[in-house]
Amino acid sequence: MRPLPHLIDERFIRASGPGGQNVNKVSTAVQLVYNAAQDPRLTQADRGRLARQASHLLMQDGTLHIDARTERSQSANRRAARERLQALLEACRQAPKKRRATRPTLGSKLRRLQNKNQRGQTKQLRRRPAGED
Repeated sequence: MRPLPHLIDERFIRASGPGGQNVNKVSTAVQLVYNAAQDPRLTQADRGRLARQASHLLMQDGTLHIDARTERSQSANRRAARERLQALLEACRQAPKKRRATRPTLGSKLRRLQNKNQRGQTKQLRRRPAGED
């Protein structure tokens, strides 16, 4: 799901890291703020999933804050921030699959018991013999 453009606010700041002297002169890092609370396409369930998945990025007022500063150019950081936002929105739109309760098969039960028995025998062999003390 593509984010609505009027709900996105971008600020450009100076970034640390690679970039040579360029890093001291040009504001290449991007702080993207997305107003998820105002997005009419997100349901309450979507907002709840977004809050669980991106709780460290979501503020009290319902805005999502994403920083991108890994690339050397402003356009690459901007693209990276928008891609991360889009991936987050797509992830929150997908409802998790319901877990179906299953029971272990007879073969898996027998293998588990066989492994337990074998492990116990291995540990028994490591013990000191009963007659020696």
